[in-house]
Amino acid sequence: MKIDNVLSLFDGMSCGQLALDTLGIKVNNYFASEIDSYAIEIAKKNYPDTKHLGSVLDVKGSDLPRIDLLIGGSPCQSFSNAGDGSGLDGKSKLFWEFVRVLKETKPTYFLLENVKMKKEWEKIITDTLGVEPIAINSRLLTAQNRPRLYWTNLPNVIQPIDRGIVLKDILVDQVEEKFYLSDKAIDYMSRLRNGKPRWEYHTNPLDGKSACLTANMYKGVPYGVIKFDTCDQVATLQMKGNDSIRRVYGQNGKSPCLTTMGGGHREPKVLDTGRMIARKLTPLECERLQTVPDNYTEGVSNTQRYKMLGNGWTIDVIAHILNEMRHADEPVKTTTTKQLELL
Repeated sequence: MKIDNVLSLFDGMSCGQLALDTLGIKVNNYFASEIDSYAIEIAKKNYPDTKHLGSVLDVKGSDLPRIDLLIGGSPCQSFSNAGDGSGLDGKSKLFWEFVRVLKETKPTYFLLENVKMKKEWEKIITDTLGVEPIAINSRLLTAQNRPRLYWTNLPNVIQPIDRGIVLKDILVDQVEEKFYLSDKAIDYMSRLRNGKPRWEYHTNPLDGKSACLTANMYKGVPYGVIKFDTCDQVATLQMKGNDSIRRVYGQNGKSPCLTTMGGGHREPKVLDTGRMIARKLTPLECERLQTVPDNYTEGVSNTQRYKMLGNGWTIDVIAHILNEMRHADEPVKTTTTKQLELL
């Protein structure tokens, strides 16, 4: 299958191209709107033919050819439970730029991704786009618990089949010393809290899923020390911040949701009980949690790798949705165009 023109807003490290590549779908022109210089650098490294457009504020439909597919994940900070709660009045108001470009380009198909949010905000997006969101958790296709909403006019999108992947399936065998935590932090996890060792809090079943890697990971949010023995419990590390940034996960379960972590003990962590030490998840392991090819984000600092992975998409989920283009014989008729004309 071949597509003439794809427009990706908030393109990041170009997860859209990764998903299309996964499906073997060729694209003549891939237009990308992004302002993060590190994400652009990685996109250029892997896809040098990408046509970069800069800020979404500068994207004009009249300057572009006929768009076959418009995709984007508008900023989620104001929608997220970890955000400031400002919704469409905060950074997440860039959703309206997606709407503007959708109206100007009138693509054959579109896909918008965002986090689970308050129903009032979800309803505004749904009413504006004219399609109901599809809730898909990445945990079905990877070792990461990552619930997301997807609005698309592609028909017949169903839930993926659970692959049964757990955290131990994506871990590397040898890890650099810099990813391991201090003895002080490990000792703290053995201390009692409410009569129980801290290892018994924030448990993660060995056959379960990890927490989500989020866009705040690089700022110090703790998402994942993992235990490497038969214990199916996780610990709480001694470090500043809320409980979520100090969590420890078992290797047989899922990792936490990837965030834009970026260092300073913000990365997901695993505990190697063979050495009786805990460690952070590596950038390569976080790539695997997002079903990104190994070392795709190499070339920038680990801080920036964590950040763009936390901000990115789970590639196999996007590929699962976009695969429906193969089965759609003609553009899907929705109320979207009519509603957009009223804006």
